[in-house]
Amino acid sequence: MANISLQNISKAFDYKPILKDISLHIHQGERVAIIGKNGAGKSTLLKILNGELEADYGKRILEGDLEIQTLAQKPNFQEGSTTKESVLQALTTLNQAKQSLEQIAKSLQNAPYDKELLKKHSKLSNFIEHHNAWDLENKIQQILETFELKELENQKVEYLSGGEQKRVALACLLLIKPDILLLDEPTNHLDVEMVESLENLLLKEKYTLVFISHDRYFIDKIATRIIEVEDCKIREFNGGYGDYLKAKEALLKSLSKSHQTLLKHLRMEEEWLARGVKARVKRNEGRKERILKLREEAKKNPSLIKKMSLELEREHKRFNQLEGTNRKKMLFELENISMQMGNKILFKNFSTRILNTDKVAIVGKNGVGKSTFLKLLLGRAQNYYGTLQRGDFKIGYFDQHREMLDDSKDLLETFCPFGGDHIEVKGKSLHIFGYLKNFLFPKEFLDRKIGALSGGEKSRVALALLFSKEYDCLILDEPTNDLDIPTINILEEYLQSFQGALFFVSHDRYFVDKIAKKLFILKDKKIEESHRSFSEYLEIQNELKEYTNIAKELQKTKVEKPKNKTKLSYNEKRLLELLPKEIESLEQELKLLEKELYTPQKNSDLTTLALEYENKKALCEEKITQYLELEEKMENL
Repeated sequence: MANISLQNISKAFDYKPILKDISLHIHQGERVAIIGKNGAGKSTLLKILNGELEADYGKRILEGDLEIQTLAQKPNFQEGSTTKESVLQALTTLNQAKQSLEQIAKSLQNAPYDKELLKKHSKLSNFIEHHNAWDLENKIQQILETFELKELENQKVEYLSGGEQKRVALACLLLIKPDILLLDEPTNHLDVEMVESLENLLLKEKYTLVFISHDRYFIDKIATRIIEVEDCKIREFNGGYGDYLKAKEALLKSLSKSHQTLLKHLRMEEEWLARGVKARVKRNEGRKERILKLREEAKKNPSLIKKMSLELEREHKRFNQLEGTNRKKMLFELENISMQMGNKILFKNFSTRILNTDKVAIVGKNGVGKSTFLKLLLGRAQNYYGTLQRGDFKIGYFDQHREMLDDSKDLLETFCPFGGDHIEVKGKSLHIFGYLKNFLFPKEFLDRKIGALSGGEKSRVALALLFSKEYDCLILDEPTNDLDIPTINILEEYLQSFQGALFFVSHDRYFVDKIAKKLFILKDKKIEESHRSFSEYLEIQNELKEYTNIAKELQKTKVEKPKNKTKLSYNEKRLLELLPKEIESLEQELKLLEKELYTPQKNSDLTTLALEYENKKALCEEKITQYLELEEKMENL
């Protein structure tokens, strides 16, 4: 059993208590999330569990011969090794175990009843089974693809970026599959697709896991228990993030009225999450049902895969075209904008209008140009073609490097550069301590230098400074990085009440779903506008991937049949030429009818319009099916 216990643990740094008399037990198969404010002791708790930090008082007890592994903040690799070599080096013990098992199996052929050999064989078999290491080469290929390391496998690890090195280290850990895996912010440096792949891998392989994270969707999907570190103590909550919110609200209700503000935040968060998760679960169930049905039907009629993909893509585009017709004050107008970085094209021919009420998330994989797009809006980019018009308005900018802060100044100097201790916020004069309290800063922080603060504390200062000023438009680059969940909640509240336009880059699905009203998706050297939530968009992409996988499976398992040598008839050939134009024409007519249905004229007969729309839609579907069947027949000739 992979169990580890902490009994009556206490820890202090420079006489400041971090943990006081805490006890904790981790069971095999559990996935435990550690949450709490920055500086509360989350990382300290993880380090004590790992044995790399000794407690001042109390005991750390391991049951059995446990292998505990953690993801270091700065991964250490053998000098000169490539990505593939680093992964293979991490698997040395497993490969040795397999070689030993093969030797013992050979020895057992000559001595099948040797008790010592049978015992060793059983122990090694169980070890390999636990680590799911029978087919290591296949596992290596899968994990290299999951973390997009295939194209980096021959590059030396020391020349990779910090984010790429972290992905290599994480891939190694997951392949090793230790008895207990400890992870500190595992989703940092991962784009959304990788986070989803990591979630699926952790659930499929049944890891025993203890992790720190502020990714609330990740916590909700992965955690079987949550440990909250607060005021040097820990409190345990069963289940994921949604269960934590309900239990925390019930707990605070039983305490004093001083928790009313926190209760209000919790209720709002719980209501939002309940709506979002319920909708996501319903959509996922529908998606899984469609895929299972398609998997069976496609064996008889492979053209169904193309039809389903086309329908899903068309429905997605149609949804986006029906939104956002109300035009208010225009801030930016982009016409045929193209950008590149060196020889790399980021996107081409993007045109849009950006209004004073838009709340836009810029999303996409790492390295596609999201932050560069923000610089375009800020007027800091030169490497673009096309026309960009910008109105007269004030922009507030928050960047990943917190360039607005001066490390040599303290908090009082930062907020009151001309002296005094009051700051004007939205027309009100506030004492600086009263204002910073809203961003979780105690009074003793006022004379601390910015350079002495942690990354999360600097981010809180930068956000507090940003929200103390009046802007028409906010541009934020990865605003939730280094922030704990309580601070993200504060950020969300400010952004939801902000009356101007908002543009932000983020990989945090929960944050994007909650704040954005529109997505700019950078993918395949273009930008797609979407009015769907980020989760809905990702679910559609996952469904399309599933269709592609089904097509590949059918191709692999397809038994060579005698090909039908019958040629297409003249009429069939003619239809193959004519149908695409007819389908395109019908789709244009459907768009016009949709527009009329959603914005009817005074004399419009909605019943007649709706009937006409349904008839044309059915005709369009019929012609698409006809075309795909002919195309399938053509391919089999």
